Amino acid sequence: MPSAPTTELETFPNPRADREYTIRMRLPEFTCLCPRTGQPDFATLELEYVPADLCVELKSLKLYIWSFRDRGAFHEAVTNEIADQLDTAVHARFLRLTARFNVRGGIHTCIVAERRQPGWQPAPPVTLP
Repeated sequence: MPSAPTTELETFPNPRADREYTIRMRLPEFTCLCPRTGQPDFATLELEYVPADLCVELKSLKLYIWSFRDRGAFHEAVTNEIADQLDTAVHARFLRLTARFNVRGGIHTCIVAERRQPGWQPAPPVTLP
């Protein structure tokens, strides 16, 4: 197999660390296992972050997300674990991870985990006429 899951996240220098901008990614193929039943749980992860000095490398993110496929994890725990690992890797000014889990037993679960550097404030919203 040319690639395999990994728990390592690679980064690269932010090419515009002097400027605040937002990176948004949608990862529609996240899977983990229900820790009670062992059945697969499917989710779409939506990652948004304002990078500081580092950005996450996309292939390593894909392989990292793949590493959860055979792990049992509660939705709340896995969402916060991924947010923590991403924040540790890139030290973003602001990071938000939204995990939208598919319906299971008639319940749709959405977990939102945010991290921000102390003192960071977003730019005021722009309202156009």
